[in-house]
Amino acid sequence: MITLDHAYLVVGLMFLAFSVLTLLDREHPTRIRSALFWGLIAASMLVGTWIGDLGNGLLVLGLVVLAGVRKLGVGKPTTTTPVEREARAVQHGNWLFVPALIVPLVAVGGTLAAKYTAFGAWLISDAQTTLIALGLGCVIALAVAWAWLKPPPTAPFQEGRRLVDSIGWAVLLPQMLASLGAVFLMADVGGVVGELISSTVPLTTPLMAVIAYCVGMAAFTVIMGNAFAAFPVMTAAIGLPVLIHQFDGNVAIVCAIGMLAGFCGTLMTPMAANFNVVPANLLELPDRDSPLNGVIRAQIPTALVMLAVNILLMFFLAFRF
Repeated sequence: MITLDHAYLVVGLMFLAFSVLTLLDREHPTRIRSALFWGLIAASMLVGTWIGDLGNGLLVLGLVVLAGVRKLGVGKPTTTTPVEREARAVQHGNWLFVPALIVPLVAVGGTLAAKYTAFGAWLISDAQTTLIALGLGCVIALAVAWAWLKPPPTAPFQEGRRLVDSIGWAVLLPQMLASLGAVFLMADVGGVVGELISSTVPLTTPLMAVIAYCVGMAAFTVIMGNAFAAFPVMTAAIGLPVLIHQFDGNVAIVCAIGMLAGFCGTLMTPMAANFNVVPANLLELPDRDSPLNGVIRAQIPTALVMLAVNILLMFFLAFRF
């Protein structure tokens, strides 16, 4: 049976390959430091279960020191040349999207199979099923692309290294911000935020509570950079005690639309580096070093409209079903 441990193993081996290839890259400007950085991530995935909380904490501090000293450099991986890639793109055309489409198809199909078929239940663990199926889809897509396109043996890992070098430390930001949300939940930050909001905003009607919850989700996401980190805080502060318990709101609707309201904040903040900063750097936009770069400025109007729509949807749906 495939479990989440197998997914961690695959990801750990991937980062270990990045570390080794970086160490072997003599032209990498920060070869040793970058190799250590990717190696520590690999260690967290491969042996994190066995080194305990103290070991993992020291590992995270090591990552912070390595990333905080100076910007991680970008290496020069040995892979196919731009001319070769352009020639293959012309040769295969839109069929190149097949490996990319395999990933969501296996993720959805694997999740449904694990839930509704005996073979799927035997193959995939019932804990974190979707995440396991997503990892399985990535492995299958890689195998198909490797067998079909026949690139150099190390090309997938070299291209992966090129991508993570371009992203840098921000590749870990979603994981760390989601962990921060769990820490806030354990520290009862939601209760403190709830008391603060209740003392300043009159949550006496469903509409006021919906506005406070949705705007709070967006605002907290702007601060923390991740809706998954904001969700436990705002749901503990307003969602559960006020919208669900006090006004009998539908749990599924409140939580689902609340997350969508949080994603509106994702579109408006540089803290969501993987969404807003990395694309600006990869596209080499002229204002990419500005806190409100072109990507964020283009998304703000859409985000505000979506936030208003989410408020209306929650108000009209959550208390009628």
